[in-house]
Amino acid sequence: MELLLQRNPSGAEATLGRLLLDGAFECYTLEDLVREMAGLPVEQWKIAGETAIPSGRYKVGITMSARFHKELPILYGVPGFAGVRIHSGNRAEDTEGCILVGKRTFGETVIDSRIAFLDLADKIDAALQAGDEVWIDVRNAAAA
Repeated sequence: MELLLQRNPSGAEATLGRLLLDGAFECYTLEDLVREMAGLPVEQWKIAGETAIPSGRYKVGITMSARFHKELPILYGVPGFAGVRIHSGNRAEDTEGCILVGKRTFGETVIDSRIAFLDLADKIDAALQAGDEVWIDVRNAAAA
């Protein structure tokens, strides 16, 4: 299974985007601000709890989250970040580097997040149970 997160330019408080599953629109996303600076190590541009993960391709699994006390999708090998999850939430305050999902957007929020999360998590789980690998390709907005 291939997920593609296409980020919009960051707003004042958050970064919205679109998540495609095997090329088809799945849901909207919300992350912290993109602060990535090409060529510089993560520790030079990351603000803990307020920065979106670096663009790149990451393997996805499902593990038990110590913070949320339930199984959630996790991204492996994110430089400078640990415990990056895909989960429900509505605003930038609900994420600390994780990817929030929603069925709709309003301003700098995602709406119907639990519905979007359950739909996506079921698809990821089914793919993993079938023995497929799940990958997410995170792409920043094109420079103007």
